[in-house]
Amino acid sequence: MSSTTNTPTHHTSTIGSIGAPSRRNTELALLVFAVVIPVFAYANVGLALNEQVPSGLLSYGLGLGLLAGVAHLVVRKFAPYADPLLLPLATLLNGLGLVAIWRLDQSKLLQRIHQAGTAAPRQLLYTALGIALFIVVLIFLKDHRVLQRYTYISMVGALFLLLLPLVPGLGQNIYGAKIWISVAGFSIQPGEFAKIVLAIFFAGYLMVKRDALALASRRVLGVYLPRGRDLGPIIVVWAISILILVFETDLGTSLLFFGMFVIMLYVATERTSWIFFGLLMSSVGAVGVASIEPHVKMRVQAWLDPMHEYALSQQGVPGHSEQAMQALWAFGSGGTLGTGWGQGHSELIKFAANSDFILATFGEELGLAGLMALLLIYGLIVERGVRTALAARDPFGKLLAIGLSGAFALQVFVVAGGVMGLIPLTGMTMPFLAYGGSSVIANWALIGILLRISDTARRPAPAPATNPDAEMTQVVRPS
Repeated sequence: MSSTTNTPTHHTSTIGSIGAPSRRNTELALLVFAVVIPVFAYANVGLALNEQVPSGLLSYGLGLGLLAGVAHLVVRKFAPYADPLLLPLATLLNGLGLVAIWRLDQSKLLQRIHQAGTAAPRQLLYTALGIALFIVVLIFLKDHRVLQRYTYISMVGALFLLLLPLVPGLGQNIYGAKIWISVAGFSIQPGEFAKIVLAIFFAGYLMVKRDALALASRRVLGVYLPRGRDLGPIIVVWAISILILVFETDLGTSLLFFGMFVIMLYVATERTSWIFFGLLMSSVGAVGVASIEPHVKMRVQAWLDPMHEYALSQQGVPGHSEQAMQALWAFGSGGTLGTGWGQGHSELIKFAANSDFILATFGEELGLAGLMALLLIYGLIVERGVRTALAARDPFGKLLAIGLSGAFALQVFVVAGGVMGLIPLTGMTMPFLAYGGSSVIANWALIGILLRISDTARRPAPAPATNPDAEMTQVVRPS
C-alpha cells in the first residue's frame, strides 16, 4: 500500500489585518505644495518691495523643505499610519507665517522702532526647534496612553508653568500682561506649554471621574443640573482661570484653559448642562475682572469703541491703544482680494504687527479671500484632530485629542476674534503664523501628539494568533 499525504494550506484574512493604507505618499505630495506655496509667496514679496527676487529665496526654500522632509521621514518611520493632512497643513501655515514676518522685517518704519530684520531668522530657528520637539515626541512617545500615568504630575506641572511669570526677577510685564519669563535673554511664554500639560491632566482626570460627573440630580427647564458636589472640578478650574486673569492680566489664557476644560467635560459626560454652567461662569468671571482690573478694562473699552481709543492715543493720553482701530482699517483696505503681497501698510500697527496683529497683514494683503483660506486651513487642522478623537480606540486618547483640538480651535478664535473686533483683544499669538518661539514650538508638539494618537487609532489590528489545536492534522488515504 502506498499513502499520499495532503497538508492543506491555512489562510487567515481579516479586515483588521488588512487595515487602511498608510497614506504617507499622499502626505509627501501635499508637503511639496506646502513648501512651494510659501516659496512663491516669498518671491512675490521680494518683487513687490524691491522689484527683484529676494537673494535668500533659495536658502529659505531649502531650509523649509529640509525641515518638512525630515519631519516626513520621521512620521513615515515612527508613525506610518498617522493622519496625512496634519503635517502639511502645519507646514503651510508656518511657511506663510515666515513670509509675512520677513515682509514686515523689510519695513523702514519697524526698523526705526526696533531691530527689524532679525525676526524672520529667529522665527526660522524657532521653527527648527519646534520640529525638533515634534520629532522627539514621535520617537519617544511610543504610545500616548503612557501619558495617563502622569495625570496628577501634569496638574502640578501645569500650575508650576502658570505661576512662573509671577516669580520676582523671572517674570516680565510686557505691555501690561505678565505672561512671559526671561531666560538667557529670551522671552518664553509658559502658558503655551501649559495648555498641552493641562490637556493631559484633564483627559486623565475626566476618564476616571466621567461617570460621577455625568449624574444629574434633577432636570430644570429641559437642562440637567449637576449635583452640588460634582460642581467642584469646574469651580476649581474656574477659580484658577480667574486668578490667572487677575494676577497675570491675561484674558486669552484664562479663556483658553477654562474653555478647553468645559469642552472636554462635555465630551466626557455628554451633558449640555456643563456647557451652560461653563458659559455662565466664564461670563461672570470676565465681567467681574474687567470692571476692576485696569489693563483688562482698557482692552474692553478698545473693543467697545476702537475709534475713541484711537483718538485718545493720538492725543497722547496714556493707557489707550490705537491698534484695534488700525487693524480694522487694514482689513477694510484689503477688500475682497487684497492689495497684494508686500503692498500693504500693516506695519503702522508697529510693535504688534508681526505678533498679535499679524492676521491684519494677511487681511490687508491677501484680502477676504486669502483670510478665509487661512481660516479654512485652521479649520481643517481642528477637523482632523476631532476625527482623530472619534477614531481613537481608548477613552483617554479620545479626550486628549479633543482637548488638544479644542485648545487649538479656541486659540484661533480668541486671536482672530480679537483682531477682527468680535471680542476684546487678548494678546495671544496666532498659531504658526505669528512671531514667537513659545507658540510655534508648543504647537508643533501639539501636532506631534495628535499624530501619535492618530497613528494608534488608524494602525491595523494585529492578525489573530493561530491556534495549533485548530490546525489540520495529517490525512492518510488508502491507495
